[in-house]
Amino acid sequence: MERGPAVNTTATGAAENVQNSDLFEKAARAGHFVSGLLHILIGYIAIRLAFGQGGNADQSGALQELGSKPGGSIALWIAVVAFVALALWRVMEAIVGKRSDEDAGSAMDRLKAGSLAVVYLAFAWSTFGFASGSGKSSGQQNAGMTAQLMGNSFGKFVLIVVGLVVVGVGGYHVYKGVSKNFLDDLEGSHSKGIEGLGIAGYAAKGIALIGAGALVIVAVFTSDPSKATGLDGAVKTLGSQPFGQILLVLAGVGIALYGLYAFVLARYARM
Repeated sequence: MERGPAVNTTATGAAENVQNSDLFEKAARAGHFVSGLLHILIGYIAIRLAFGQGGNADQSGALQELGSKPGGSIALWIAVVAFVALALWRVMEAIVGKRSDEDAGSAMDRLKAGSLAVVYLAFAWSTFGFASGSGKSSGQQNAGMTAQLMGNSFGKFVLIVVGLVVVGVGGYHVYKGVSKNFLDDLEGSHSKGIEGLGIAGYAAKGIALIGAGALVIVAVFTSDPSKATGLDGAVKTLGSQPFGQILLVLAGVGIALYGLYAFVLARYARM
């Protein structure tokens, strides 16, 4: 009967020991840097779309862009390692809480850490695909999966739930930016410039996510899975609106600003 607590204590102790590794922390911080770089590339692609050039304004497009540069293959493998490290760091936080917290953290904080671990593992898997030469367009994959799920009522229900969740996550990003709650993620006090980056970046990314989630819901009600192409679809939908070129430029700049803020996280994030 007493084995359970003993095992839990051992697991907690092991997690705390891993968190105390400086090398592990640096690798996890590199995950924020890579995320920032990809967001800047997504923003660049969005601006490029505004002027009639091609590309996918999402993670797959950014990874393809990165891989096409000199040394891109090496950069992609480094990105895989960095994303895995950041995902594992979040797993540790889900087990024992943030290292910088005096207490163990709330259940909500641990749930959030676990959710972020899943997100970064997904990023790592997608990056691994491009590093190994088997990467595919996120938009095409999303549309294909949507088409399969739309074949029955339960699948449509799942898609609507997924769309609403993405909209909710986007709304949370906007709230986090406008309320400046993102400052709680940083060590110490920071300049107005960093505050501005966080506000603009979180708001822009949140709006893009709201658009992506809304398109999933629209795809279900219009029976058109091609609309559910994720972030790339949301960005390109902006471009098809009146003053679309201006909207695309603003979206690209906003997403790039979030990328710059991710560089701030790489340096100052509370770990």
